[in-house]
Amino acid sequence: MNPKRRRLLAAGAVSAIAGASFAACVLAQTPEQVIHITARKFAFLPGEITLKQGVPVVLEFVTADVVMGFSAPDFKARADIIPGQVARVRLVPQQIGSFDFVCDIFCGDGHEGMSGKIHVVA
Repeated sequence: MNPKRRRLLAAGAVSAIAGASFAACVLAQTPEQVIHITARKFAFLPGEITLKQGVPVVLEFVTADVVMGFSAPDFKARADIIPGQVARVRLVPQQIGSFDFVCDIFCGDGHEGMSGKIHVVA
């Protein structure tokens, strides 16, 4: 076999291995879980969510009321929730336990009780 052909075959084999390795890596990634949350005066629905440790999640917030906020200090996560728009917060919970989240933008009387819980399990 001539040297030029041998180099081409070797390059093709390396490319095939690299492509298969990349595909396996992409397929092995855990897909993000999407959780829809509605913020309304003066509650988050659902008010409690359960997440799995190490599994990526996207929290999608909507509201039809007024501008509200989402703050989960233990996850260093926050978002403004604006009527007519979807606010997305991506996180990967690493610590098992129960954690509070709150509305951090005053939205009227009753605002102080607008909170929820994130439970992270193994």
